[in-house]
Formats: sequence, C-alpha cells, structure tokens
Amino acid sequence: MKNVNQREWQELIANDSNAVILDVRTPRECAEGIIDKAIMIDFLDAPTFKSEIEKLDKSKNYYVYCRSGNRSGQACQLLDGLGINNTFNLTGGMLAWTGKTVIPA
Repeated sequence: MKNVNQREWQELIANDSNAVILDVRTPRECAEGIIDKAIMIDFLDAPTFKSEIEKLDKSKNYYVYCRSGNRSGQACQLLDGLGINNTFNLTGGMLAWTGKTVIPA
C-alpha cells in the first residue's frame, strides 16, 4: 500500500490504464458524491466487503478512498493480504478532496 495525496492520486490515475477506483464509504456517504468511475464497496459491511474484494482482479491497480483516509487504509491492507499488491490510499479522503465528484445513479 502506498499513501498518496490528491495531486499524486490524480497524476497516477491519469497515466494508469490499469486503474480501478474503490470508494469504501457507506451508501449514505456515497450519496453525497463520489469520485468519477468509482466502484462503491462499503467497508463497514464486513461480510459483503470481503466477498466483493475477493472477486477483484489481482492484476489491477486499486486506488482506494473513504471519508478521511482511515477506512481506505485498512481496506488497502486487506487487499494487500489477499495478494493485491498495487494499492494506493488517498490520504485525507473526501474531507481533503477538492477534485470533481459525481452523484451516483
């Protein structure tokens, strides 16, 4: 897992054709807006979270965020434990995010 700030995050994703963005906040938090193209998997719903991350393609690069960076850091550790070695945690999470967000459908 690598912790990255918003500038690094945006640069990495812009140049990464293998990027997958994961939002690990609750559905209620996500309803306020998500980073474009993010896949939402609620970290606090432990059984569902575990089953969903086990389905992920281990060859992809995962950019993970939450509200503050804490849950996403824990999620990155779980991903790493499952053999997904390219994980990036957005430090500061959505609290520090100043980039574009979209309202999920």
